[in-house]
Amino acid sequence: MPITALQVRETVDAYLAEYPDEWAALSALVATLGRVGDSVTSRKEFHGHTTAGAAVLRPDGCVLTIEHRALRTWLLPGGHIEDDDPTLMDAALRELAEETGISPYRVTPEGGLPLHIDTHAIPANPAKGEPEHLHFDFRYLFRTTADLVELQEEEVTAYSWRPARTLAAGPLRTRVMNAAR
Repeated sequence: MPITALQVRETVDAYLAEYPDEWAALSALVATLGRVGDSVTSRKEFHGHTTAGAAVLRPDGCVLTIEHRALRTWLLPGGHIEDDDPTLMDAALRELAEETGISPYRVTPEGGLPLHIDTHAIPANPAKGEPEHLHFDFRYLFRTTADLVELQEEEVTAYSWRPARTLAAGPLRTRVMNAAR
């Protein structure tokens, strides 16, 4: 059964109860949820749609990043929601396994809430018939001792374990660095 707008809204509400200072940062997500309903998890919803990502932290304080082939930038593993993902966290785990080969059994989730919810623009992709749109990325923290990564080369060109302090400034970096301590 696909993830519903109600599940997304409940996750957002729980997240905002934990991080009330992020209301403004999530206003586009909340507005989109109200406008598009359950299609918020569909990659064909170009008002904006949810994605899920994994911040994977090793005991040495390093975080797994991947180089995304299409966007040509370093990101956390993650991607689009699929109809058979029961939860946003499960979507993050599936994407982690697909892109890096790290099994969900090799990571331990840190709590049930996203560590961070990010809103960012995705450029238009005329080859796929996609206009510029927003991704609402639900990022979950996982701990691991795994080192071996097997890349999905259709989407990912490289990987790196980087110190948490090298993540882009903002709530994600602060929270991952706190978790690494």
